[in-house]
Amino acid sequence: MTDTLAPRDAGEVEAAVRWALGAGKTLEIVGHGSKRAFGRPAQTDATLDLAALSGVTLYEPTELVLSARAATPIAEIEALVEAAGQALAFEPMDLGPLLGQPPGAGTLGGVVATNLSGPRRLKAGAARDHVLGFTAVSGRGETFKAGGRVVKNVTGYDLPKLLAGSFGTLAAMTDITIKTLPRPQTEASVLVLGLVPEQAVAAMAAAMGSPFEVSGAAHLPAAVAAAAGVAALPGGVAVTALRLEGVAPSVAHRRESLLSLLAPHGSCADLDAGASRTLWRSIRDVTPFAASEGGDAAASPVWRVSTAPSRGAALAAAIASACDARILFDWAGGLVWVALPPSPDAGAAVVRGAVARCGGHATLVRAPAAVRAVVDVFEPQPAALAALTRRVKESFDPQGVLGSGRLWAGV
Repeated sequence: MTDTLAPRDAGEVEAAVRWALGAGKTLEIVGHGSKRAFGRPAQTDATLDLAALSGVTLYEPTELVLSARAATPIAEIEALVEAAGQALAFEPMDLGPLLGQPPGAGTLGGVVATNLSGPRRLKAGAARDHVLGFTAVSGRGETFKAGGRVVKNVTGYDLPKLLAGSFGTLAAMTDITIKTLPRPQTEASVLVLGLVPEQAVAAMAAAMGSPFEVSGAAHLPAAVAAAAGVAALPGGVAVTALRLEGVAPSVAHRRESLLSLLAPHGSCADLDAGASRTLWRSIRDVTPFAASEGGDAAASPVWRVSTAPSRGAALAAAIASACDARILFDWAGGLVWVALPPSPDAGAAVVRGAVARCGGHATLVRAPAAVRAVVDVFEPQPAALAALTRRVKESFDPQGVLGSGRLWAGV
């Protein structure tokens, strides 16, 4: 069992990293631990538990800026900004249920460290695009700051984008500043029913190319739609969903226009605001593939594959032709969630073979620890990119103190 260090403030985080440097120890950084099963298994000497670094330190709704300590629950932040009529536009995913953990346990630091973004990414950008600045402790045991607290910020190198998605392998973030945006007054969803994936991709492309400002485009095959937990969905058919958000008169007008545009693609229906929110929350959190809480979260491997939207259907077909797969399409076909039967390699050969043919990159989000230790969880890097990754790691953490091997073996 590894030791646990529980710093109470940023100064103690720096002291903990300096101790690890002096003692030749390695550290795993955690907040509330909801994403520990995402990535390669940790093989560290001690845990750096940042749970005490919680709380919003600044919120200025008129300036669209919020700062909070790294372990602040994302649910707490969302409730705070919602009360002020605002939202986190990148729609952070709650990864807990997919990994067999309770919902609502994710933290701001965890969301940024994994760069988790929801269905609105195709309109609003990724989590990294909404990070304005941070304070962190590098693997050198040095506290540093990057970015600032204003939306238009040109301070130094764009390190917030570098640390977003770094899984705590470059620095331990202690305080983070993000953008907030006005919350849409209402929303609705237009549904096209009974399409196969190739037809769904065409319908989503038509919607995204229209002037109707679609903020979500997803396709759920019939069995996946039935498991989405949305009572208002028609039963027994595949559902292609397009989301519209904004003020009520605009949403109503765009809904009617989008229904007319998509009528040639198939039978159409729509969802009101309440049912639409439930549907997109389910898509955001990949609810149809969720693991039972407290059960075997890794029973069914789950992959997250990014590709060109026009290639999503072909990529899914290549995987489905080789094994029994459940598929959910988001980002107009550019994000393909794949649930596979258990196997020694979690279906890596099949998934990576399809990616090699169709383009993109694949991440193994859920699998047993023993499998994640021997299978590439993240897309293998070409030699030149792998060398650059090592140089970046060495710049921030030359002795490999912070989460070495979490992303790729030996890095």
